[in-house]
Amino acid sequence: MDWLDFDTADCSIQKTLDVIGEKWTVLILREAFNGVRRFDQIRDHVGVSDPVLSDRLRKLVTAGVLTAKPYREVGQRARKEYRLTDKGLDLYPVMISLLRWGDRHGGGQDVGSGGPPLEVLHRDCGQPVNAVVECAAGHPISSPRESVTRMSDAERTRAS
Repeated sequence: MDWLDFDTADCSIQKTLDVIGEKWTVLILREAFNGVRRFDQIRDHVGVSDPVLSDRLRKLVTAGVLTAKPYREVGQRARKEYRLTDKGLDLYPVMISLLRWGDRHGGGQDVGSGGPPLEVLHRDCGQPVNAVVECAAGHPISSPRESVTRMSDAERTRAS
């Protein structure tokens, strides 16, 4: 199959970007992965406007990436906390990949320190967390030259 013959309207990357492909959405997910769950905390830490934050949270809840759980502080009205669902947690390798790419290429390093501004470490051993690309048999893939893209069996069945 030639890539240009593939109908990208059904592409999984496009479907993913339809859910998380906006800057503010990715930053909201960053906050969620770091335990920030409340609207005002997300807004203040990220610097996003209320209407944009409301819209992105609604989309993430509708997509099943976040769930909204009610809470009430004494003397206050009921509000919502936003927590990652299992579907949302599946985005962890994506977030780690974005972080590592930014560490290497995004100018995110403090010139004086010689290192990135944040570290994500394995809680048990203290070593940096990496996103790894490998085949189902466990062989590491370090370049797209080591893989091939083809139409899936399911798509071939649908196409016939």
